[in-house]
Amino acid sequence: MAEKEKLRIDKYLWAIRVFKTRTLATDACKAGRVKLKGQNVKPSYEVKVGEIYHVSKGIERKQLKVTGLSYNRTDAKTAVTFYEDITPEEETARYKSAFHSPALTRDRGTGRPTKKDRREIDDLLDNEPGGFWNDEED
Repeated sequence: MAEKEKLRIDKYLWAIRVFKTRTLATDACKAGRVKLKGQNVKPSYEVKVGEIYHVSKGIERKQLKVTGLSYNRTDAKTAVTFYEDITPEEETARYKSAFHSPALTRDRGTGRPTKKDRREIDDLLDNEPGGFWNDEED
């Protein structure tokens, strides 16, 4: 049972659903996007309860405190019990604000918007269906 008590960081990040695949978690460790006390962590590093890891995933940055060890990937509700997200509020707000500013630009030469494109534009503008495109008065 001594083998079961050791858990690699790449497997842990995959099990708690930070990364979609274990390969992505391994690649993130190799690229230096997983840190412990400012130092890069190798994929084979053994996770210990109470440690705080800094994980960068695209523009998102998280600080995760280990509260338990999960050896297998489980559903999201169970996975949350194995870590505590201690990311500062301003960091989380900055990440979320990047998605709240829709860009309504179209490349030149793409032609008229398709029906699907019009629906997506209407959803972005929160208009009634066809309200943006119709010139009629209500």
